[in-house]
Order: sequence, then structure tokens, then C-alpha cells
Amino acid sequence: MVHHGSCLCGAVTLQVDGDIPAPDACHCTACRKTSGHYFVSTDVKRAALTVIGAEQVSWYQSSEKVRRGFCRICGSTLFWDPPAHIDWIGVAMGVFDGPSGTQMHIHIYVSEKGDYYQITDGLPQADTTPQ
Repeated sequence: MVHHGSCLCGAVTLQVDGDIPAPDACHCTACRKTSGHYFVSTDVKRAALTVIGAEQVSWYQSSEKVRRGFCRICGSTLFWDPPAHIDWIGVAMGVFDGPSGTQMHIHIYVSEKGDYYQITDGLPQADTTPQ
């Protein structure tokens, strides 16, 4: 199966070969500030991801541990990228076109969540990233 996606303006498109792994919802302050709410992403093997228009991706080093990728034209949040020695990259679930064929499996960094919403879906919740 192949999944396609893009930023809002279409300058960056992507393709994921294979199934989309179950995403997580991150409620940390950084994810909330970059996305406008909590951030839902899936960890895709780098070898399974093809990005067209990569020259339009602007990277922001938000911490020593991660950089975040945005479309430099429309500002869409696209990627959450840990150090290069890890074989996966976080891809924002909102970029995918059509059905994803997956379901969210956990909420992380819930101790940093906004006070204006409740987590009521019954999924597991953690104060860190599960190991």
C-alpha cells in the first residue's frame, strides 16, 4: 500500500510505502506551540518515505534532541525529526490524503497538556515517550 500526502499549498508532497504505523498524540508545550494544539504524528521508516519538494522544507532545531520540518511557503507542520542515527522520522498525520488505515494508540507528555481540553478517548496516557 502507498499513502500520499502534502502540505497545504502542495509545494511539498510525500509518499509512504507500506502501512502507516499507529500514531501518538504529543501534548508537550513545544508540539502545542508548533501545531496550535496537540500534535499527532506517526513514526515512518526513513527508507519508506519519499519527499518531493524537499527544498521547500524549512527546518527548525527546537531542541538538542529534535528538529521540526515545515513548508517554507504555507507553514504547514510536516515532520518531527530525531537525531540522524534513528531510522525513522515523525510525519504529521494531518498531511495524509485519504484514509490512513491506522488509529492513534497513546497520548504522551500529558502533564504538559493545555487546560482548555480533556483527553476522553480512553487511550493510554504517559508523561514521557514510551520506551
